[in-house]
Amino acid sequence: MPPDYQVSPSSARPGDMVTVSAPETKCNPRYGPNAQVRVVLTDASGEDVLNTMAPMTDAGGFVVTIEVPLLADPGVMAVKAEPYGVDWCDDTGTNNRANQGEAELERASCAEPMKPLTITR
Repeated sequence: MPPDYQVSPSSARPGDMVTVSAPETKCNPRYGPNAQVRVVLTDASGEDVLNTMAPMTDAGGFVVTIEVPLLADPGVMAVKAEPYGVDWCDDTGTNNRANQGEAELERASCAEPMKPLTITR
C-alpha cells in the first residue's frame, strides 16, 4: 500500500502553505534511491488544481510543502499522495516493483487513498 500520509493543517485559505508528509515505513518497500511522490489536489468538481512531484526516501518517507492555489474555491478538496511510477492496482497479480516472480494472490481492485483539505475564505 502507499505510505499513510498526513495533511497539516486540515483547513487553509488560498495562498496558505500546507504540508503533506509520511513517515518511513518499517516493511522495507524498496522504492529506490530516486523515488518520488506525486501530490495532487482535486476540487469538489473533480478538477486537479495542483499536481506536483517531490523526493521520497527508499522507505517511503516524505515531506512536501505546497501552496493552496489562489483560485481554489471554498469547500473540501481531496489530497492524494502516492509514490510515482508504482502500480498499486496490478490486476494480474504480478509484483511490478520488486519483480520477484509470480505473486501468490491476485488483486482485483484498489481504493485510492485521499485525505480532505477544507478550503476557507
